[in-house]
Amino acid sequence: MQSIVDLADNTRVYDVASVTPLSLAHQLSERSKNNIYLKREDELVIHAFKLRGAYQKISGLTKEQAAKGVVASSAGNHAQGVALSATKLGIESVIVMPLSTPKIKVNAVEQLGGKVVLHGDVYDDAYQYAKQLEQAQDLVF
Repeated sequence: MQSIVDLADNTRVYDVASVTPLSLAHQLSERSKNNIYLKREDELVIHAFKLRGAYQKISGLTKEQAAKGVVASSAGNHAQGVALSATKLGIESVIVMPLSTPKIKVNAVEQLGGKVVLHGDVYDDAYQYAKQLEQAQDLVF
């Protein structure tokens, strides 16, 4: 078990994320007659765990892939994770979001350095367009 903990503690993600605390969920613990803890990922810069996966993936790109730039589709927190991760690593990012995405999410992605492309009515439309951009602009999805 300790080797798994050591591996997690030494991951690259701590370039942009911090160790977040566990908080005891008192009512859930009482109802389940067990100790239930919540991982406080809301304390991260983008207030969500999605930063961890995005950074881990993007930081593992080869130099050739990184030079191409990345593209992703998202309607929210994943978009912010990709934008922040790419910016931190000096990589250009294009995030395709549905037209219905709240302006606060669009602004957050732009403030984190991502180029936002609004496309489609729902996430699936944005995803399909992001895949088209991947091919047309030779980006990494």
